[in-house]
Amino acid sequence: MAKLIVADDHPLFRNALINAISSTFATKATIETDSFDSTCTALEQHPDTDLLLLDLHMPGNCGFLGLIQLRKNFPALPIVVISASEELDVIRRVMAFGASAYVPKSANPADISAALNAVLAGDLWVPQNIKKQVLEHHSEKAEDDLDLAAKVAQLTHQQYKVLYYLTEGWLNKQIAYDLHISEATVKAHITAIFRKLGVTNRTQVVIQAQRLTLEPPVNKAMAQH
Repeated sequence: MAKLIVADDHPLFRNALINAISSTFATKATIETDSFDSTCTALEQHPDTDLLLLDLHMPGNCGFLGLIQLRKNFPALPIVVISASEELDVIRRVMAFGASAYVPKSANPADISAALNAVLAGDLWVPQNIKKQVLEHHSEKAEDDLDLAAKVAQLTHQQYKVLYYLTEGWLNKQIAYDLHISEATVKAHITAIFRKLGVTNRTQVVIQAQRLTLEPPVNKAMAQH
């Protein structure tokens, strides 16, 4: 009997996933969240959570950054990443950044159950047909990404937000307006980000940060600023 948090912003998929889990896996409680912030809140309110099922594309997750931050803030919590992507590079990075399992959204209930049971037993799980390619894969690129993830994990929550806005091309005044802080504070955050990531300018920051996201930055809400 496990206590789960299912984090996905699509109610239909969330319900389908919970139904699939309940048909093959014994749970004592299932908590639903629909954003990165609400997931963090739920984890703080339920420290006895046994498993987190995390959608990489949830609002506020910022690609791999959300996974990295969760790994930093809740180091003992097993995280099962659920994603529509089945790209090997994405799966390798997810596992390198600390996930215990990677379950494609196309997986059947039996595979989902196998993944959850494996993780609760302390094992790693990825689909059988790519297991060797993912878990036995080793490259300098993977090590570089892991090193970058460790650096990004040093950022505060506010610095995470500033970093994400930098990848979207926002100006300091736009970031300040959105986060309700002064431009001087934004500059201080950017200086801290440069120092922690070992870079010297915005271009380098964006290049580094884009290695940790699944897709090109989207200029959401730009029209509001």
